[in-house]
Amino acid sequence: MLYNYIRITIFENSVHGLLVRAENITKLPKIPVEKIPEYLPDPKGEFITSFVYGEKITKPKFYESQEGENNFLTLQYPYSNEEILQIKTDVTVYANIANQILVDIIILNLTMIFLIIFYAMFLSRTLLMPIKVISQKLASLDEKFLAPLDMERCESEFRPILTNINRLIDRIQTFIMYQKELFIGIAHELKTPLAVMKTKNEVTLIKPREAEKYIEALQNNNKSIDDMNKMIISILEIGRQEGAQFESPEQLDIVQYLGELCVNFKILARNEKKDVVSKISPKSLEVSIQKNLFMHIIQNFVQNAIKFSPEGEVIEVFSEISGDYFIVRVENLGESIDESQDFFAPFKRKGGKPGAGLGLFLAKNAAQAMGASVSLKNSPAKDKIVATLTIPLKNLKK
Repeated sequence: MLYNYIRITIFENSVHGLLVRAENITKLPKIPVEKIPEYLPDPKGEFITSFVYGEKITKPKFYESQEGENNFLTLQYPYSNEEILQIKTDVTVYANIANQILVDIIILNLTMIFLIIFYAMFLSRTLLMPIKVISQKLASLDEKFLAPLDMERCESEFRPILTNINRLIDRIQTFIMYQKELFIGIAHELKTPLAVMKTKNEVTLIKPREAEKYIEALQNNNKSIDDMNKMIISILEIGRQEGAQFESPEQLDIVQYLGELCVNFKILARNEKKDVVSKISPKSLEVSIQKNLFMHIIQNFVQNAIKFSPEGEVIEVFSEISGDYFIVRVENLGESIDESQDFFAPFKRKGGKPGAGLGLFLAKNAAQAMGASVSLKNSPAKDKIVATLTIPLKNLKK
């Protein structure tokens, strides 16, 4: 494009000269070609003028031609019905200048391409260096001794990446800590009833006893075995929930689904001589969510509320949109709790109620997998316990 523009500019004087001479000739009375120099002198001999016959033209036409080492520019101009005025001029000098400019443009472009490639390689190497440093740091991480990555050697542009990696490492450390706490708790919870069973058996076998004593010991052992089975079922539930964390989000109306869950919870509560009331809003909210994880959280909240509510009481389930969050609350009457305790840690129990103490632990893990948060607090009047699930609307992508 640049070359064509330059070429047109170079030949502009020649084109203009040809047009002016043609217009001047058409203004003359019709005379033979050889008489034209008398009326329009051409002292430098720049123009070769002639009349040709051919197909009639309505506007000027230009042609370039080469004769030997010379280049010519020819103008054909409308003259009469039978004749076409043809004027030719030598443009060898201009053609040579244009060709030289073309060569210069090609050389300049090749030089620029080389410089751009060189600069791109240099820039890519410069940009890749921090990434290589980050890669080396990640490769040198010991899974047994996870520690945040040092950001001093990293360029400022890449520090947000390191910040996010350090957050991920922190989450991994938290997960490992919870896993260790869980495994220690499991070992403790299973070891204690086994030790009690063994002690009862040893005491019973010290000396011969009545059949009733043996029956009582066996019944106590069976009860301990039942408690251990419940514990194992809860542990298996952890494994199933970890699998649910990888389920694909499902498109559904979360408000309608919550209403369906509350209908099932009513049946469960009435078996315990209690009731569940739902006060759900908005009327509809289409979202994409991991359905089973959401169900695990609400189910654990409601089951705990049923367990710790006095007989005849009502458990209330609320939902609302508040700012950028979809919030679900489960409220029940009951003794106030010590909010300084972490009830979402594994094997935390309250009020001596039966259970493995893993329900809220599972709820918290499910919430974290959804990018949500959970809390357990007293109501302002201290007469109710409020379990809350808070989900950022940005995580409920449609």
